[in-house]
Amino acid sequence: MGKITALKQQKRNTQRINVYLDGEFAFGLSRFAAAWLEVGQDLPAEKIRRLQEADEQETAYQRALNYLSYRPRSEQEVRRNLQKHATSETVIDKTLERLRRNGFVDDLQFAKDWAENRSTFRPRGRRALAAELRQKGIAREIIEAALQNLDEDALAHQAAVKQFRKYANLEWADFRRKMTAFLARRGFDYETAKSAVEDVWEMRNQQP
Repeated sequence: MGKITALKQQKRNTQRINVYLDGEFAFGLSRFAAAWLEVGQDLPAEKIRRLQEADEQETAYQRALNYLSYRPRSEQEVRRNLQKHATSETVIDKTLERLRRNGFVDDLQFAKDWAENRSTFRPRGRRALAAELRQKGIAREIIEAALQNLDEDALAHQAAVKQFRKYANLEWADFRRKMTAFLARRGFDYETAKSAVEDVWEMRNQQP
């Protein structure tokens, strides 16, 4: 324990405060954790421990918010990022709980938004989308819920139309082979790809 003799803002990080006990530097705290400290206040060991725990928690939360500020993330992505900074699992769990409570992480909404974005800009099938979401750490039941209304036929057609110009001058056999392979790489099964290829080929034949 000791008596607070100074509270000084850190030069490199203005959001942190250096705490001095009995004239000597003792530890650093976030402004949040140090908000109620005053010069002259006695700090018993238990109080110091609680302050440092609160600081660790707030530091992890602010780090997570910064990570989320660039784009939406899954819970597992946030967890992995905090683990890189040697954050304890207990603190990570509490941070994720706080983020959930405040609406900053939501794996179901993340999965739905991911699928919608892919469908708009790079259409792909259920299999490919599910694989991508698994890499993001999304649980299987959440993936199933997010993709339950996916219209694979429409998406395969959309992907084929986007790719059409590249293969437009090919004969039918080569067109079918290349377009089917392209759609397979996008995660569409054979029957879905076959139907989309035939539809797009028919559209080509109807062009003047």
